Amino acid sequence: MKHSIWDSIHKLLSPNTYECDLCKLTYGPFSENRRWKKFRSQSTIEMNFLHKDEYQKLFKSKFEKLYDLPVILFQDNYELSVLVGKKELGEMKDVKTLIDTVQSRL
Repeated sequence: MKHSIWDSIHKLLSPNTYECDLCKLTYGPFSENRRWKKFRSQSTIEMNFLHKDEYQKLFKSKFEKLYDLPVILFQDNYELSVLVGKKELGEMKDVKTLIDTVQSRL
């Protein structure tokens, strides 16, 4: 909950300094992007989202040095691999591009 309140305030007051390119694509100032939400709800793939501090708490000892955040990871059995990396996320201009990219790689 504290993340969502801070994120909303940050996006409204200083959108150009908002750090997370994935959140920029998938969330508006107050709620989840409708197109993204629909995509997630209709997908058969389990999706889990973690803020940086949550990710570090769960995976730091195993994975932290491997991935530059934000990143979309794909888990196949017990292996994690990059589905969409930080650089590519930063170059995306809209959520449609993100959805198309994710669908094409699954």
